[in-house]
Amino acid sequence: MIIDDIKKSFKLVNKEAKYVKVNYKKIDEELNNINFKDIRFWLDNNPYGILDLPYEDIFNFLLIFHAIGDYCFWGEPKWEIKVNDKVLDGSYAIMYLIINKFKEDKSFKMTYEEFKEFLHGNVLIPLIEERYDCLLEVYKYLDKHDFYKEIKDMNDDITLLNYMIDNFSFLKDESIYKGSKVYFYKRAQLVTSDILHIKKTCGRENVNYSNLVGCADYKIPQVMRCYGFLEFSDELAKIVDNKELIAKDSEMEIEIRALTLEVIDYIYDKLNGEVSKMDINDLIWLMGQDKSKMNKPYHRTLTICY
Repeated sequence: MIIDDIKKSFKLVNKEAKYVKVNYKKIDEELNNINFKDIRFWLDNNPYGILDLPYEDIFNFLLIFHAIGDYCFWGEPKWEIKVNDKVLDGSYAIMYLIINKFKEDKSFKMTYEEFKEFLHGNVLIPLIEERYDCLLEVYKYLDKHDFYKEIKDMNDDITLLNYMIDNFSFLKDESIYKGSKVYFYKRAQLVTSDILHIKKTCGRENVNYSNLVGCADYKIPQVMRCYGFLEFSDELAKIVDNKELIAKDSEMEIEIRALTLEVIDYIYDKLNGEVSKMDINDLIWLMGQDKSKMNKPYHRTLTICY
């Protein structure tokens, strides 16, 4: 089962890691300062009325958003857009573009040139060709399937996660670490979590997302490092702090991602399993929205996995 594979993966890497380590003592110290009763679904904070869309439309929006919009926004300069004299960047910027176009054309079909124009910003968004390939895969799927009808009765994370992985190749997220295959499936877990949260909050359905492990990306380990939960070796810290590229599937990259999941798992155990790992994941991501606390940069790897 893929969930078990992910768990085994981060435990394996944690035992062998030489560039990253978890500061369990620091986590213990900080846990008392984190309000886990105030955990919110991250999309509850969106300013664009996404949750006010017709119920079934939300799921197609999520499919499109996760195909092109939940990974790799960084650069020098960072991709951003200007909206009514305000500058938006990252996931909220692309969310703004998607939700406005989605209200006009739910099929979201466009040529590559139209896609480039759609995502026009101060600079070319990273991995634009790969994003378009992901969107084409969604087109092909929607030509044959009604996404909402396909997943409307899938209210447990294991069933839904497997369905997403089986039907969308762009969600594959595996690496090799010291000869062993390791599994992350960040985007597959995130879209699964988002769908189930929508079913719970908007559809008042009984759902189970307790088996999901967490999202190993670049923002969450940045937050963990700024709070002292993760510590980097001198070599890795210099690379990250100098904003140098770290190769996808390198030991450094895999260790950052794997030990991110170890931190989430540790906090989950310290809370006696009373808060789901994905809710812990979302809370840490939201902690990163306080820019005053982000005194160290995120690691930089060109990848569609996060």
